[in-house]
Amino acid sequence: METAYKRGLEAIRSGRFFEAHEELEEAWRAAAADERDFFQGLVHVAVAWYQAGRGKPVATGRQLEKAVRRLGPFAPTHRGVDVEDVLRQVEAARQRVASGSLELEPPRV
Repeated sequence: METAYKRGLEAIRSGRFFEAHEELEEAWRAAAADERDFFQGLVHVAVAWYQAGRGKPVATGRQLEKAVRRLGPFAPTHRGVDVEDVLRQVEAARQRVASGSLELEPPRV
């Protein structure tokens, strides 16, 4: 699980969002019940950026909403991730999508 988690974070940082989704999903499935929402929230972040890159505003917005719900309880930080900062980035992305743009700043995790 730890290896998949680290590979998933690196894939997000490198802009390889589909790959990040795959790695983080592996970590999520192997995680203890009390941490599954954290990993699933990161999956939603990766998928949101992936969908934005595919030009899918509705799917992007839905994934961003899910990311907020899953990651919120883990703020301010969890497993070395500044969750508060990720949530700020997700909110900025939500506003951008709501304004009609899918040009999202690369996520920092």
